[in-house]
Amino acid sequence: MPRTLDDRIVIVDVDEKSLAQIGRWPWSRDVLADLVNRLFDKHDIGLLGVDVVLAEPDTSSGLQHLRSLAANELKHNPDFAQQVDRLAPSLDFDAVFAAALKNRPVVLGYFFSDAPAFRSGGALPAAVFTGTDLDGHSVMAPEWSAFGANLAIFSQAAPLAGHTNSFTDADGVVRSLPLVARYGDAFYASLSLAMFRAVTGAPQVKPSFSKETALPKAFRGLESLVLTKGGKSLVLPVDNRGGALISFRGAGGPAGGSFRYISAVDVLNNTLPAGALQNKIVLLGTTALGLFDMRVTPAGETYPGVETHASVLSSMLDGRLKVMPDYAFGYEFIMLLSAGLILALCLPLLSAFKAVLLSFAMLVVLIVSNFWLYDEFGLALPLATSLVMSVTAFALNMSYGYFVESRSKRELANLFGTYVPPELVDEMVRDPDSYTMQATSRELTVMFCDMRGFTRMSESMDPIQLQSMLTNVFSRITTVIRANKGTIDKYMGDCVMAFWGAPVEVVDHAALAVKCAIEIEQMLQSLSAEHRVRGLPEIGVGMGVNTGLMCVGDMGSQMRRSYTVIGDAVNLGSRLEGLTKIYGVCIIVNETTKTLIPELAWQELDKVKVKGKEKSVSIWTPRAPPPLPEGAISGELLLWNEFLAHYRLQSWAAAERVLLNLLDVAGTKPLYTYYAARITSLKLLPLDPEWDGSTQFGST
Repeated sequence: MPRTLDDRIVIVDVDEKSLAQIGRWPWSRDVLADLVNRLFDKHDIGLLGVDVVLAEPDTSSGLQHLRSLAANELKHNPDFAQQVDRLAPSLDFDAVFAAALKNRPVVLGYFFSDAPAFRSGGALPAAVFTGTDLDGHSVMAPEWSAFGANLAIFSQAAPLAGHTNSFTDADGVVRSLPLVARYGDAFYASLSLAMFRAVTGAPQVKPSFSKETALPKAFRGLESLVLTKGGKSLVLPVDNRGGALISFRGAGGPAGGSFRYISAVDVLNNTLPAGALQNKIVLLGTTALGLFDMRVTPAGETYPGVETHASVLSSMLDGRLKVMPDYAFGYEFIMLLSAGLILALCLPLLSAFKAVLLSFAMLVVLIVSNFWLYDEFGLALPLATSLVMSVTAFALNMSYGYFVESRSKRELANLFGTYVPPELVDEMVRDPDSYTMQATSRELTVMFCDMRGFTRMSESMDPIQLQSMLTNVFSRITTVIRANKGTIDKYMGDCVMAFWGAPVEVVDHAALAVKCAIEIEQMLQSLSAEHRVRGLPEIGVGMGVNTGLMCVGDMGSQMRRSYTVIGDAVNLGSRLEGLTKIYGVCIIVNETTKTLIPELAWQELDKVKVKGKEKSVSIWTPRAPPPLPEGAISGELLLWNEFLAHYRLQSWAAAERVLLNLLDVAGTKPLYTYYAARITSLKLLPLDPEWDGSTQFGST
């Protein structure tokens, strides 16, 4: 509602003030005649529309009684009869009112009824078109069975007239008026349409129908009324009932601000200055509650009926008549389907913030497009259902995300929280559907970390002290594993098993596992130094790291399950951890792991055949940055590689010479002393022509 005053239309109101001064309604016709004369003669109005029905003769002057006396009781008094005849023109108030209407631009009002007991009365005006003008097309205009029109004397004096009916929706609210109403085989104009015709020179009215030729004529509904005169035409859009929506300008009534209201008594009492209503379109109506011309509308529960006609007339004058077309249901269905599909398909894929943006954008598109069609083409199309659907879809998606997805995310976090570092759990929670407990095969890296001398420590320490020490050691090891994005598999006595690359895929899983092993070694060296100060046992570890194809997922029984890895590559990792005791190193990896981390300095330990393996595998240990200069490590590794070459050729003497040099350079490392003892034993055996340099560990 624009809430602006339309100064072209003025409502002369039979209000409570007028009834208080003039008397009860209906007023005598001489009063109405005086009102009409003053409007035209003194105020020079342009057009008068009368939103009241004058269907009964006015006998308030007593003329009929006087004539009865002259014809009966006083028939022998000719002077009395002459006086009655002389006074008759002034006492025939209907004739006086008809004279006030004659030859003036006046549009009378009347109404149609479908009440079974209602009897038609008065004279209908000329129809604007008839059933023959439909040419087989369909018009859903309600067909009325009776009418209440003005006396013939008034209809003859003012032949232009319009009905005052309205459409009342199922909820009892008036939202539209029928511009044409059907009675019999003829169609009659509404009061607003009749007044508009009077303003525009009484053009002819023809119905216009849908141009959709694919449909039979009977299915092509009424779309507009075409007003034609002198080769010019004007189109008034209507719905298939011949109706148009009331474009309410405000709340209605004198205080609504849409139209200027003037009390009828002010016109009769000459309160208004002359010419105050010059060239105005005037509607004579009532707002007094006792006259029952108030309507329930979207703009107000007590909206003057006369203002509904003024609002429609104002829309016609502005060319902004609004209608709900017959395809409104189809439009509503398409908008619901389109918006619903977009939201249903897109919302589950978006984050909460993007879902809010999409839903808000959808609401904006629906509202803007609807108002654009309303303002540009005068189409009042359904909007509320699409808005409710969009808001509901958003609310359901958010509710689902909160109650269902949040629960699944919490379950995922609880499920993997004890295995996976918190930052990886956060990453998993962002896309929980990508992570399941279902077993899959992929290349991963596994690490077994076993404490050395645990049995001896357990014999020399009381249980509480041992538990405290183990908790401290495992906590520190776990912290290092999590810092390197590892997944804790299990704690097995004094051993920790972890793996990399699942459930969150990590490209550099081998590098992270070896980095973790090196940091654990360094951390335990610092911890051992603390233990020496406190008189506690030093902590040593052996770690086997292996990269290969493993099966990862939820394993176990129906009673107890866990997220773990199994496979030949896992078994090899366990075997490598066991070999650390033999070779005197903290970390042993296989060939695959070593190859994936070329940036580290590596020392090959041996070729071994472990239990369960027929082929020999090369085992390596990373040379973490030691106290020795980098050049010293390079020199040591060169000597070591020379030693291995002699060793694998069974050149024991040459191997011993190189090994002595290594012992001088690097000191008595367990690895070198182990090989010195092995060569001493091998020298006692005959040379094996089929030996490939590998060591068999059948029971490892």
